[in-house]
Amino acid sequence: MDRYLTGATIRELRESQGMTQAQLAQRLSVSDKAVSKWETGTGYPDITLIEPIALALHTSAAELLSGVAVRNDNMSANMLKSHFYVCPVCGNTVHAMGEVHLSCHGITLPPQAAEPLDAGHTLSASCTGDELYVWSDHAMDKQHHLVFLAAVSPDCVQVVRLYPEGPAAAHFRRSGVRDLYLYCNRDGLYMTRLRSIL
Repeated sequence: MDRYLTGATIRELRESQGMTQAQLAQRLSVSDKAVSKWETGTGYPDITLIEPIALALHTSAAELLSGVAVRNDNMSANMLKSHFYVCPVCGNTVHAMGEVHLSCHGITLPPQAAEPLDAGHTLSASCTGDELYVWSDHAMDKQHHLVFLAAVSPDCVQVVRLYPEGPAAAHFRRSGVRDLYLYCNRDGLYMTRLRSIL
């Protein structure tokens, strides 16, 4: 456990709830000096206190141990504010409507930051009725390929997993789709507005 980061997280969460060190200490049946030591990194809580601290601060033990306070700014569950997380080891892909702490193969997964399409990462699209067909000219060999294509609307995320040596294409339901994403196993996440490629 990184004492400094965990302490900083405890302080940040405590202050965001308007709670004093003494109030947190009282809830945990410890001294306010103990809480002060945790927050300054000169001491750390006993492992048996991690879950009670998390409960008192309305968070998870994983968040405390990671040292990063999660702020879900997507309380309305707008899918356009979604995050994608991808494991660099196995390619496991997770979609979340807000920020979360995830790990796979012992690696903490950061949310992927989408870049605009570029010359090496292009998308094309066509519509027939309510069907949207999206494709890319991206390489699809084992060393360099697209992992997934996704179509996102305010109330729906559609993700199609792609595989090496398969087509870099997917069919989606067109209704409401605004954003398109592709994830390259080498270069990461790219995004474009559907209207810009139709």
